[in-house]
Amino acid sequence: MKKRYERKYLVPIVHLERIRKRFEIFTEPDNYAVKPGQNIPEYTVRSIYLDSKDWTAYDEKLEGLRDRNKLRIRGYDNYTPGDKVFIEIKHKFENRIGKSRGRIPYSELMTFLETGNIEDYYPPESEYFTDLQRFLYYFHRFNQRPVTTVVYEREPYFGKFDNGVRITFDKNIRANIFPEYSDLFYEDNCRLLWPHYFILEIKYFTDEMPRWARSIVEEFAIRHEALSKYAQGIDVNFTFNPMYHRSAN
Repeated sequence: MKKRYERKYLVPIVHLERIRKRFEIFTEPDNYAVKPGQNIPEYTVRSIYLDSKDWTAYDEKLEGLRDRNKLRIRGYDNYTPGDKVFIEIKHKFENRIGKSRGRIPYSELMTFLETGNIEDYYPPESEYFTDLQRFLYYFHRFNQRPVTTVVYEREPYFGKFDNGVRITFDKNIRANIFPEYSDLFYEDNCRLLWPHYFILEIKYFTDEMPRWARSIVEEFAIRHEALSKYAQGIDVNFTFNPMYHRSAN
């Protein structure tokens, strides 16, 4: 599992065009996000986050535990028959991030979670087989269930001089609460998590942030923050929906 640094910054949306111009000197678009008719590279990220009945992942985030895990189901853009989704654990190791993940057809998600038949998708010697074993261990050990869907538009770039550097602008971040697994590609009752802001993420593998990225951060006087789309999705929906509480669902 590769581990990388991940720095997040909450930036007023009015600065988006200027900050995009500054980064484009040093980056190039992620080809996956380049689509006909779009002026900028962009796709929609859709994640259903899981947590235990006693909100272990949420509490660990609030308490700032250095090492923790978060389970999610992730898809992209709009659903078409046959689409696959990622089954993921996002690992935090002190100040680095890693992922365990595998990919299966979305139409078979419920069957997979119920049966755990990883061999239907990957051979035992595959790294993905091991990653899905790890997911199923946490899923069953901590009785995980879906608690929020988080959706946003992502504008992704790679470093021109080091493609291990990844820059993303996450915009229009919104979430609802207590979805079903079948709701990944629906966003009814979503609420904006940070109105008038976007999240800039700078990801890199080296011990030091690239100098050019650090200079842009300093130029715009933005501050690294421990931002969690998952935790914010819970907080915002609990605030606006008094009927929900920690013991709900």
